[in-house]
Amino acid sequence: MTYYALIPAAGTGSRMGSELPKQYLPLAGQPLIRHAIATLCQMPAIARVFVVLAPDDELWPADSMTDLAPKLGVFRCGGETRALSVANGLRAMAAELGNIDEDWVLVHDAARPCLSVALVEKLIAEVGDDVAGGLLAVPVADTLKRGNESGYVVETVPRDGLWQAQTPQMFRHHLLLDALDFAPQVTDEASAIETLGLAPRLVAADMTNLKVTYPLDLQLAEWILAHRSPA
Repeated sequence: MTYYALIPAAGTGSRMGSELPKQYLPLAGQPLIRHAIATLCQMPAIARVFVVLAPDDELWPADSMTDLAPKLGVFRCGGETRALSVANGLRAMAAELGNIDEDWVLVHDAARPCLSVALVEKLIAEVGDDVAGGLLAVPVADTLKRGNESGYVVETVPRDGLWQAQTPQMFRHHLLLDALDFAPQVTDEASAIETLGLAPRLVAADMTNLKVTYPLDLQLAEWILAHRSPA
């Protein structure tokens, strides 16, 4: 079997409060998106890494990606939603690579720059040949409160069995494409798989694989990258 990575990067990242899409913000001397791409490209298990951009994206830092070119491919077929971008990317992969129905696709957030080789290896090993695939996730540790529109607590939500989804999320190419066509309104790939009646495997990750959403997250990500032990 073959493993591919797909990174949807057609979003604008409006919650960062920056005119520059967050995937292109500078982080440790490189565009934020390059860090995860470089991690995936260095892994022998990953055959190719594909990035899905908006058709009119003029900010893609091609010059900073030249050393990754042997493995890196770019598709300019991003849609208005994550699900549409991923589905379009899956179709573009099939058009370029041929029959990859049974191959694995690891979908990763463009804004998770601190992904480590160890976490990807763990995901691949623990998902194995599971029919439903799986995803990196972290058990919820904090007490959860449900609030109302006025900003007051409505109830405390039991956290038993709750996990915070991360990426990569890893599924067979044909299964994921079928799921996204069936449930295009989802916000992550595992949710689409669930609509088919399947239960993806949860693979325990850690909070260093954070998603950069707010300005402070950039500082946290830079600290993690600076203090990470060599792979």
